[in-house]
Amino acid sequence: MRRTAIAIITAAAMISAPAMAAKPCKDAKGRFIKCADAKAKKVPLRCRDAKNRFAKCGTPGTHPA
Repeated sequence: MRRTAIAIITAAAMISAPAMAAKPCKDAKGRFIKCADAKAKKVPLRCRDAKNRFAKCGTPGTHPA
């Protein structure tokens, strides 16, 4: 009986551990919001032209900054 109770408690703890480990995202006011993906936080590539000014990437004569 005691082994069965310990096994059930251990199984329940293992199932609920991943759900408890996931942290919900909150905004500045402390309200819950949808978490952004890691891909969404990717910084866009910035490029510079021959005069070392920022320019739109893909235009002729630019290189990544």
